[in-house]
Amino acid sequence: MRRLAPMLLAALAVLAAACEKKTQPTGEAGGQPAAQAPATAQGGGTPPAGDDVIVLGEVGALTGGQATFGISSRNGIALALKEANAAGGVKGKKLVVRVYDDQSKPEEAAQAVTRLITQDKVVLILGEVASSSSLAMAEKAQAAGVPMITPSSTNPSVTEKGDNIFRVCFIDPFQGFVMAKFARENLKLNKVAVLQDNKSAYSIGLTEVFRQKFAEMGGKITVTESYSQGDTDYRAQLTAIKKTQPEGIYVPGYYSEVGVIARQARELGLKVPLMGGDGWDSEKLFELGGSAIDGSYFSNHYSPDNPDPRVTKFIADYKADYNGAVPDALAALAYDAARVAIEALKNAPDTSGPALRAAIAKTKDFPGVAGNITLDEKRNAVKSAVVLKVADGKSTYVTTISP
Repeated sequence: MRRLAPMLLAALAVLAAACEKKTQPTGEAGGQPAAQAPATAQGGGTPPAGDDVIVLGEVGALTGGQATFGISSRNGIALALKEANAAGGVKGKKLVVRVYDDQSKPEEAAQAVTRLITQDKVVLILGEVASSSSLAMAEKAQAAGVPMITPSSTNPSVTEKGDNIFRVCFIDPFQGFVMAKFARENLKLNKVAVLQDNKSAYSIGLTEVFRQKFAEMGGKITVTESYSQGDTDYRAQLTAIKKTQPEGIYVPGYYSEVGVIARQARELGLKVPLMGGDGWDSEKLFELGGSAIDGSYFSNHYSPDNPDPRVTKFIADYKADYNGAVPDALAALAYDAARVAIEALKNAPDTSGPALRAAIAKTKDFPGVAGNITLDEKRNAVKSAVVLKVADGKSTYVTTISP
């Protein structure tokens, strides 16, 4: 397949790069109204020169199979920058962000990060969501000495790429433990099958931990079946799973496949609950899965049902900018990642890589909307997870599980 150049979503965005009119935030983009910002532009271009701006970089899946992840993340980052600039920016300078679409492809994410570093001269990078894409990006950022914060990539290997790589979310070992514990203690399940994406670092990591923890808690894994991202027929794997008579099925994949898997499972007479991770978090899950996904559960980073005032304010502000849309966990985590970056820019003596890296590493008890953030010695966030239940086209809070 021919490799496509990453698409630059906006030449300059103080909010986010422009997309469809219905999702554009209010305010200005690089000094011009957001609605007038170009929808797409080939290539990287040149960020504004001068001492009055600080240029950040963002890479996300704005098209392709994980597009809702990238759009939510872009919106969350845009809101954080809008608020910071309204409060005077950082040390008197305006924050701008250069946004690239990686089309849900790790190789495009790597190319986009290289362009951000070598052409756009960004001081810090935000992204990605998918762990496979963040792994590709992290290699480039680490080699260049440019700090990178992933809002929501949970595979442990991402931050293991080096001391310039950070995250504001929990990691797969904890997320796998959360759902294993929930399956055993809350759902009282004894036998569970697993259906994993064997080409996804995210899915493989969650599978490994879930299998281990569920067994340690006295449960039995009846079988582990695999598919590849982009598949559309899962009936053979589901038929093999059905023969083992599980009481639940753990499906640690992305919404784009999980919804279809749920429909085909019900068609084959598998009525047991499905369980998964934060990769399920998308409005598209309900569209793809319909009523077949009802009665299923997934671990996540935050719930919009949380009555905390900072969460309710974030939701109100987000809805005001995005036509009433309720922010998902990807938007919340991206908002938090951008705010951690902004705080580091305020605290660092300058915008050099070493100075920013040191400032980010000192993050402790930061008041995020997806939970307080303290970064450990491996640059991972230590925080709780929530479990949500899917029913009637929405997800609702069930419980919180702490480390």
